[in-house]
This record gives sequence, structure tokens and C-alpha cells, in this order.
Amino acid sequence: MKPDQFQAPDYYNIDALLTDEHKMVRDATREFVKREVSPIIEEAAQKAEFPKQLINGLAEIGAFGPYIPEEYGGAGLDQISYGLIMQEIERGDSGIRSTASVQSSLVMYPIFKYGTEEQKKKFLPKLASGEMIGCFGLTEPDHGSNPGGMTTNFKDNGDHYLLNGAKMWISNSPFADIAVVWAKNEDGRIHGLIVERGMEGFTTPETHNKWSLRASATGELIFDNVKVPKENLMPNKSGLGAPLGCLDSARYGIAWGAIGAAMDCYDTALRYAKEREQFGVPIASKQLQQKKLAEMITEITKAQLMAWRLGTLRNEGKATSAQISMAKRNNVEMAIKIAREARQVLGGMGISGEYSIMRHMMNLESVITYEGTHDIHLLITGMDITGHAAF
Repeated sequence: MKPDQFQAPDYYNIDALLTDEHKMVRDATREFVKREVSPIIEEAAQKAEFPKQLINGLAEIGAFGPYIPEEYGGAGLDQISYGLIMQEIERGDSGIRSTASVQSSLVMYPIFKYGTEEQKKKFLPKLASGEMIGCFGLTEPDHGSNPGGMTTNFKDNGDHYLLNGAKMWISNSPFADIAVVWAKNEDGRIHGLIVERGMEGFTTPETHNKWSLRASATGELIFDNVKVPKENLMPNKSGLGAPLGCLDSARYGIAWGAIGAAMDCYDTALRYAKEREQFGVPIASKQLQQKKLAEMITEITKAQLMAWRLGTLRNEGKATSAQISMAKRNNVEMAIKIAREARQVLGGMGISGEYSIMRHMMNLESVITYEGTHDIHLLITGMDITGHAAF
């Protein structure tokens, strides 16, 4: 494995907008990625295996629930710190960031926001430490962009609920200890339930043959008359707004994470262009290569500023769901375009596993679809500015 020589671009001196704590958190995560992720990630992606040995390290750098209060095992950090952690992890690999993102925003966040004190004390510290890994069950075989149409349901059976249905495209599901599952009660109201590994009738078959997120474990959640204790229902919010609140947090993290993937592709392309010679000179001296690189750094800088401003608004409790949608859509599109351009800078070498670009490109094809598709986020912005829903 080649040494990780990554140098983060900061064309507008955005570091000056960060606190010392922000930079400390970011640098610790960057060092972890260089030391633990970069040396093994290409092989893991080639083998389509999730490197479980990274879980303890992710917990140690505070990647699981960084904004969860310390009393529940979190680091008590702000939203910009969370974003920077996601940026640095996705610089390593989108699939590894997915594991941390799901654990933080889609498992710990709903338990913290919607759960009972008993649920918080039971699950959050173990999730923060990596002793437990969770997953999030919303998407169904027939209901993706329209989660409100879900058919997964539960019935009141006296001392427990009886859960039936299926979820798919679930990150972490094959090895998750718990699943935060969204299902309709007998009145058709959506509620969140904590389903635990070992409950009879609960299975998590793995999804294979993926060309994207190959170093991430993806699977299904199958519920066949699963008896869920009543104390496992999260009581403090119901309706579609409950899971969508979790998605806001996850989409925010993705808006930062995609920048990391883009920065890695840009840094790789820039270094290669300076070293690769054709016609007796480095290809970095050629106008078309400079055009590609100049456009990359411009788009990365715009995305950095958008993410920083969004993080400031999140810290102040002022960020809207529509603003988060815009950042997620813009920054992932930016990253996938940069991955494609960077691949061209490297020519044939761009498809080689010796470099990270093709892996990032394939990963971003999933990131541009999950947590709300590219088109749906565009329509969310359209609805926000016109007042008319087009979906």
C-alpha cells in the first residue's frame, strides 16, 4: 500500500473560521484515517468486506454520536465538529463514513431525541463505545422516496407488539445489534421501535453483488411476527416527521462527508499531474489539466463554505430541512463530478485500485441516491421556494 500523502486543500483559509477544538477533532480523525483506514481500505473494497477492526478506533475518536451529551457516552461536541469528523472519514471511504453516520444520526440520535430515559441509559453508552452497532430501518422494497407508504406494521398484543414487514438497503444490518425500525401501528401512525438481535423472527440477510460501497455491509431487515417489548417503543415523537428528523442529521453529515471524498480525488489528481510527464513536461503544465484542477478546487471551496455556514446554523438551531437538502444535493453532485474529472487526469491509472479515485466514484453513486435521491432533494428546494410540492 502506498503511503497516504493526503494534504487537505483550504483555498479560502477556512481553518480561520474553525475553533481550536474543531481543528483538534478534525486532525485526530485525519490521523486515524491515515493510520488505520488508508492501508486496508482498497483490499477491503476489492474483497467486498466491511473492516470490523475499525469499529473500536472509530469509537475512540468520537465518531459515534459526537454530539450526544457526555452523560450518555457521547463527546458533547457541536455540529461543525460532527461535520468535520464525517468529512475526514469519508476522505478515507464513504462506506466507513456510512457506518459512523448511521450509528450517530440514525440510531443514537432518535434514541436520544425520541426515547425514554431508560432507553438512553441502556443503549447510548454502548453505541458510543462501539460495544453495540445499530442500523436504521425506513426504506422498503416498494417504498423508497415515499417512506410514508410503508407497509411494515405492528399490532398491540397485550404485553408486547407483534412486528411484521421488511426493510432493504440497510447499512450495518448484517452485523447490527439493534435496529431502529419505523412501522405503522393499527391506526396507520408511524412509530419508532428498537428491535434487538436475537428476537425470534428477526433476520438480517446481507446484500451482495454491489459495485458501490463495497467496504460497507448492506442488508435487509425481515420481521416475521417479531415480539417487541412495549418498553422498546420510542414514545416522544411519532409520524413521518420522526424519521425525517433523523434524516436531517444524516444528510447534514453527508454534506460534509462528500467534501472529504472530493478533496481526496482532487489531491490525488493534483499530485499525479505534477509528477506525470508527457511530451517532456508535467501534464500539470497543460491548459486542459489546469482547467480541470482549477474547477475542482473552486467547487470544493464553495462546498466547504456552504457546509461551514450550515453547521453554524445547526449550532444555532436555525437550519431548515430544505437548507440541509440543498447542501446534501449540491455537495454530493460536486464530489461525483470531481471524481469523474480526477479519473480522467490519471488516464488509465485512474481505474486502478492503486489509487482511490475509482472507489470514491463508485461509492458516490450510492451517496447521491441514499438519504434522499438527488432528484428528490432538488424538488424539496423547489417546494421550499415555490410553495408547491412536485412529488
